[in-house]
Formats: sequence, structure tokens, C-alpha cells
Amino acid sequence: MNKTQLVDAVAAKAKLTKVDAKKAVDAFIGVTAASLKKGDRLALIGFGSFFVAKRGARTGRNPRTGATLKIAAKKVVRFKPGAELNAIVK
Repeated sequence: MNKTQLVDAVAAKAKLTKVDAKKAVDAFIGVTAASLKKGDRLALIGFGSFFVAKRGARTGRNPRTGATLKIAAKKVVRFKPGAELNAIVK
């Protein structure tokens, strides 16, 4: 499902116009990004949690040449699904 399909589904489920649903989806994405940028955790009970984790520096390998290279440490976004979401997917 892409963003357009998500907006259409939200509009149909919540009985909103597509314009209002797009505003809601964009607002959710914006608030989530801002929260994660500050280092906060975003927990949606029954759905899951978004959080920022640190990935340590490591060595990698160029597949074309086989040469080793250093990959710098960085922050990455993680998602941990909630119990209810896991139960639905099973």
C-alpha cells in the first residue's frame, strides 16, 4: 500500500473527504518525524512503537571490488509491533 492508497482507505474508513484524509495522514507523518527527531518514542497502544536506535560503526565490503570499507555509526528508526497487531497478522 502506498501513501495514495492509504489516504483513500482512511477517507473511506473514517468517512472523510480525500482532502481531509490527506491532511490527517500528512499531519501524522509530520508529528511522528518531529517526535523521532527529538529522540522521543511514539507508542500507539495496540499498534506498536516507533523509536530511534543507534547503529554502531562497522566494517563492510564493496561487492564489486571486495575491498573493505568503514561504515559510520548512525541513528535509525525502528518499529516494534504491539501484541494486538501481532495477533491480527498471525
